[in-house]
Amino acid sequence: MSAGGPLAGTRVVELGGIGPTPFAGLYLAELGADVVRVDRPGETNPLALAGGLRRSRPSICVDLKTAAGRGVVQRLVDDADVLLEGYRPGVAERLGLGPDDCLARNPRLVHARMTGWGQTGPWAQRAGHDITYAAVSGTLHALGPAARPVAPVPVVGDFAGGSMYLVAGVLAALVARGTTGRGQVVDAAMVDGAAHLFTMVHGLLGAGAWRDEREANLLDGGAPFYAVYECADGRFVAVGALEPPFWAELVAGLGVEVPGEQYDPATWEAQRTAFAAAFRTRTRDEWAAHFEHTDACVAPVLSLREAPHHPHLVGRGTFAPDAHGHPVPRTGPRLSDTPPLDPGPEPTPGADTTAYLLAHGFTAAEVEALVTSGAVVQA
Repeated sequence: MSAGGPLAGTRVVELGGIGPTPFAGLYLAELGADVVRVDRPGETNPLALAGGLRRSRPSICVDLKTAAGRGVVQRLVDDADVLLEGYRPGVAERLGLGPDDCLARNPRLVHARMTGWGQTGPWAQRAGHDITYAAVSGTLHALGPAARPVAPVPVVGDFAGGSMYLVAGVLAALVARGTTGRGQVVDAAMVDGAAHLFTMVHGLLGAGAWRDEREANLLDGGAPFYAVYECADGRFVAVGALEPPFWAELVAGLGVEVPGEQYDPATWEAQRTAFAAAFRTRTRDEWAAHFEHTDACVAPVLSLREAPHHPHLVGRGTFAPDAHGHPVPRTGPRLSDTPPLDPGPEPTPGADTTAYLLAHGFTAAEVEALVTSGAVVQA
């Protein structure tokens, strides 16, 4: 079993930002890539400094407003396999770090670009965040109770629709380079990813098997056997008893009688009323224990603090302690021969500037001159 991760030997330059691009850098680093994060001197944006997304790779501070600073990144890109950037369209070009410039210097480079709206289209230059990408993609419309959409934690656009598609594009481009010998540009847009995540829902909608409403369908809380119920202690259980054998175990375990057939919508209100009344008679953990060894598909809705201590997640090692002992999720998926690396420390921005540059082709005199001029900063 290799200790280097599946991407060992792959060099990545990540231009510092917030949200999806840092998470992509983290993911590639814990898959074993040699990733360096290029931070801005004097960074004060709390979204860039908080959230644990800077872990597991070194940080250098480079002032890209200076010609010498831009030259540092260009030299690093010359020997890199991947460049990650999350600027609005046109910004990298103005810095001399756009695809034309970088690919001219390094034709094998994968230039991976993360934006909300993409590099093209009438909204390409607009600001946005996860909730706006989810809204325009149609995804937000489907989330929440019937009365109104619910603002989701920024996962749909930023991380699922953003970071993971950016990483998939990088990996696909690296595989293609093995055949063509050429790098290419990856244009990952969060609005595209948020839409693509709903492929099945759009398929069902087109087939007439999905109503374009919330809480009105089999998989959005409309069905009583795929829903969340409050328990006696005010906490909740999640029920996913979709298949008839699982539904039968749920009904038997709750000790209720329900009329008609499971999938007959005419019976759903009666089913929901019976299930809700039953779940209110015991606490969440009592119901979890009651259904522990069944296929009723009942699970406790755990808090963020509770989840790392669930026996199954402990048994799989889903979480690992960070440098402060706080549990954080490990990178997945599991690979048998080249497993991902455990979460690493989160350096202060610029903590590794001089050491990294010295290890990657810069002489001591060059580094000293860069520090003296302010083009780079050592924390």
